[in-house]
Amino acid sequence: MNPRRKKRLLVIIAVLFGIGGSIGLVLYALQENINLFYTPSELIDGKGPNKEKPHIGQKLRIGGMVVPGTVQRNEQSLKVSFDLIDTGPLVTVRYQGILPDLFREGQGIVAQGILIEPNVIEAFEVLAKHDEEYMPAEVAEAVKGIKHEKPKYNLDSGS
Repeated sequence: MNPRRKKRLLVIIAVLFGIGGSIGLVLYALQENINLFYTPSELIDGKGPNKEKPHIGQKLRIGGMVVPGTVQRNEQSLKVSFDLIDTGPLVTVRYQGILPDLFREGQGIVAQGILIEPNVIEAFEVLAKHDEEYMPAEVAEAVKGIKHEKPKYNLDSGS
């Protein structure tokens, strides 16, 4: 092989390794930013056919109903603790900050945070639904066990 071809081959191999390394680093960084959605039952019992549970330190979203009588507020700070439930076990959510105006006991919420114990989430964001009828599709599906479908209208009756 002449020196010119050998040099080209080395440059092509170096470029391929550089591209491969860059793709690997991007995929690793994106893996850290994935927020999976869980219900309290899925968090405790596992999700999917393999019953996979999230690991301590993982970022996730959890949705459920705030259990009445479990909201505890710290008098000196903005720390709040409350329990979530769907159809099974309870999960405790700890949050420091101002809760949404619509947050109340017995209402559905979605919290984003980090799993710090098998049944405790340290939330950095809490979202509350905006009215009695609305629930995000994935929360409704998980809590009620039914798929979210758009309502069917009867065009003949005028409604």
